[in-house]
Amino acid sequence: MTRLRVALVTCAELPELDPDDRAIVAPLAAAGVAVDAAVWDNPSIIWAGYDLVVLRSPWDYVRRRDEFVAWASAVPRLANPAGVVAWNTDKRYLADFAAAGIPTVPTEWLGPAHPVTLPSAGDWVIKPAVGAGSLDSGRYDLTDPHHRDLAGAHIARLQAAGRLVMLQPYLHAVDSAGETALLYLGGRYSHAIRKGPMLAGPDFGAEGLYRPEEITSREPRPAEHALAERVLAAVPGGPLLYARVDLIPGADGEPVLVEVELTEPSLFLATSPGAAERFAEAILARLADHP
Repeated sequence: MTRLRVALVTCAELPELDPDDRAIVAPLAAAGVAVDAAVWDNPSIIWAGYDLVVLRSPWDYVRRRDEFVAWASAVPRLANPAGVVAWNTDKRYLADFAAAGIPTVPTEWLGPAHPVTLPSAGDWVIKPAVGAGSLDSGRYDLTDPHHRDLAGAHIARLQAAGRLVMLQPYLHAVDSAGETALLYLGGRYSHAIRKGPMLAGPDFGAEGLYRPEEITSREPRPAEHALAERVLAAVPGGPLLYARVDLIPGADGEPVLVEVELTEPSLFLATSPGAAERFAEAILARLADHP
């Protein structure tokens, strides 16, 4: 009997996978599945030789999104599917959710040639529409003249690179409540985490693939569960092997969608007993569905 093969997709900076993802290798191996860490842009890899290709940590794709999306469309048996990847790697998908009546962070979209008029006051977030790991993102107090100058320079820097810019009000509840991320594996809720505030001020650049995160386990409120279910029901395409829905309380205390991560989210498996095994079971179920 031929042994099933699964590729866990990563990037050249993490050739042995992110530590969190290594936790699923043992339960898959125990089920008789061979697992390879595979760098997405390695031309020597024959993707058709795998029974399932699972996107995990290809976090260097941001500046090469077109190349990455084209690669995904050519990979058979990719999870999540290439159509989902193309849609989810550009945060303009938030407009789709807003149009569907799902509460999202209000966003102004500034293209490379878009004239910029900054709000007169308040705390605001500037970030690129194609991004990962909170890189190239900053928080600005626009009542402060120095911050206004830095915000304008940040936008100009992203626009000069041909990147679509997002301008959003800063949700102050994140400073106290944090961000709640609900994790779904195989279409079912698995666990949740609290992520501490990430943006302390203006963006001056950061080294590595992502900014450091303060992560703890969390039990979501019923309203957060309900909104996450609405979000996933509105996602076009699928089926989804994994999903992460990131929420922050709005001004009224009710949850607001910040992002839905369907391409390469950290799943924080180590924060929940049995989460690695649940993810492995979801992969095994997908393999059984597509022999």
